[in-house]
Amino acid sequence: MGCTNCSSKTDATGTPRGCGNKGNCGTDSCNKLSVFDWLSNMQYPSDHSPFDVVEIRFKNGRKDFFRNTEKLTLSIGDVVATEASPGHDVGIVTLTGQLVKVQMKKKKVDWNGQLPKVYRKASQRDIDVWTEARNREDAIQKRAREIAIQLNLEMKISDVEFQGDGSKATFYYTAQERVDFRQLIKEYAHEFGIRVEMKQIGFRQEASRLGGIGSCGRELCCSSWLTDFRSVNTSAARYQQLSLNPQKLAGQCGKLKCCLNFELDSYLDALKDMPRSDAKIKTAKGDAVCQKIDIFKQLMWFSYTENHSTWIKMKAEQVQEIIEKNKKGEVIASLEDFEVEDVVIEEHKETEKTTDVLLAEDSLNRFDRQQKSKSNNRRRKPQQKKTKEAANKNQDKQQQPANKRRNPNNSRRNGNKRRNGKPNNNKEE
Repeated sequence: MGCTNCSSKTDATGTPRGCGNKGNCGTDSCNKLSVFDWLSNMQYPSDHSPFDVVEIRFKNGRKDFFRNTEKLTLSIGDVVATEASPGHDVGIVTLTGQLVKVQMKKKKVDWNGQLPKVYRKASQRDIDVWTEARNREDAIQKRAREIAIQLNLEMKISDVEFQGDGSKATFYYTAQERVDFRQLIKEYAHEFGIRVEMKQIGFRQEASRLGGIGSCGRELCCSSWLTDFRSVNTSAARYQQLSLNPQKLAGQCGKLKCCLNFELDSYLDALKDMPRSDAKIKTAKGDAVCQKIDIFKQLMWFSYTENHSTWIKMKAEQVQEIIEKNKKGEVIASLEDFEVEDVVIEEHKETEKTTDVLLAEDSLNRFDRQQKSKSNNRRRKPQQKKTKEAANKNQDKQQQPANKRRNPNNSRRNGNKRRNGKPNNNKEE
């Protein structure tokens, strides 16, 4: 994720607070799709001049190409003043040399055409004006949204980007339909005293500029590495056997997730050798229809039309053979003859213990305190004590010999009880 989309706090230039190089590292690794200049340590031949176009980064990872007409010695991380209309803008150099030509070829930019110029390396005064303008963006964005709401315009001001000299600001907005913002521009120019430019972006572009964390737990693809936004259809979810739930299939932008297209090709290749899901099989017991498909295991589940509750698992190859026989007019006896049996693997006791521990750790109730009812425990305690005492007495009686239990000398009636450690001498002769 780029410096401007970093979750940590940033300064006026968009540099993270924890960046030791202040955003001017030689690798430019903290920006979106940064390119390592592996030709930086190589010297050009004497009869060869370096490429006069450089790549410069602005706010939110926006990059553009500028021609170095003044033949300045620029390196990655330099802050430069570039041509803008009107005035000048301030940006950071992200790539120089021959690799710029490769990047321009990828983005289909003609390096022989007309390109804006690099004026000079930014002075301290240029940087001060630039930082002051960047500090005003949050307050102006909040006020701009309030003005749009007062004019009852169905639009959302997602971001504000000031030009380096502070003379112009670009307001990025999203809207479902076309918006008449002529009165809005007059209000902005009167309120802020600057030149106003409105630029509409899509919902996916808005998510890429703002950044965030997706449902997978990682950074959004559009804000970290994705540059082109291809259209995503619901058919991509159908091919991957996903439930058509808009709450699960939609991303933070409100559109279908771009990652639905990532594995679509592998699913389509696997589906080439499998029968269609709407295929029917004719048997002597009746017709059977497909209920479920496992694409990568090449398995299919069928059930009879008269009994949809019982499913029969079959291999895709066998299903294809049965369909070919049905086309020729042949009918099989039943699907049970082709059923695939489940293989049960016996696990060791140690693995069962580890799985039980893992399940206990993954349970959501492991942090909850199990509250026991005190009233029931109080009622049960005296009963438990009585039963224990009775059991102990019965056990002692059983352990004693019969003669000892019947011996009259051990009874209290004979007066042989010891007192203070001495026998009782008051015996009857």
